[in-house]
Amino acid sequence: MSNPPPIVAILRGVKPDEILDIAAALVDAGVQAIEVPLNSPDPLVSIEKLCAAFGDKALCGAGTVLSPEAVDDVTKVGGKLIVTPNVDPDVIRRAVALGLTAMPGFATPTEALAAVKAGAKALKLFPAGTFGPGHIKAVKDVLPKDVLVYAVGGVGAANLEPWRAVGVAGVGVGGELYRPGYTAAEVGQRAAALVAAWRQG
Repeated sequence: MSNPPPIVAILRGVKPDEILDIAAALVDAGVQAIEVPLNSPDPLVSIEKLCAAFGDKALCGAGTVLSPEAVDDVTKVGGKLIVTPNVDPDVIRRAVALGLTAMPGFATPTEALAAVKAGAKALKLFPAGTFGPGHIKAVKDVLPKDVLVYAVGGVGAANLEPWRAVGVAGVGVGGELYRPGYTAAEVGQRAAALVAAWRQG
């Protein structure tokens, strides 16, 4: 299990016939973690293609993982990253037991500490935009120092600085990078802007 890179691209709605072009654009721009949410079209097909082509260049896997069975499904197609919108200890424990990188979504200190107890080493505040950087700052005060906290939801190139200031390890970005209909070139340009913004921090 490895720590996630600082930028996680969330490709909600991506289709199997476009995943490779989109992923290539992201990797070329410097993005090193890619998740395909399981409520996308044929997500396991996309994840299998993604992992086969880019698994050696990026941490690849699934988002919106809601059950231990789904963790198993993702593992079978090569996924190494398990991202959830919530704290489900059974999902976290299954991912950790399989040696995967678990990144559960939390809102409160209670949820964050429950996720850590289940074995998570990386957490995502979700949706971050409605809580704000001050929320992460306060929650980090009660978390073990080795637990990484990411901001996901409402975070992008234009507003990274306040999140960096409170010590987030990274961000997960969806609609700013990819929406159904975006070309690979558009995704690449957006990703390059995000990577540049992060590196300037």
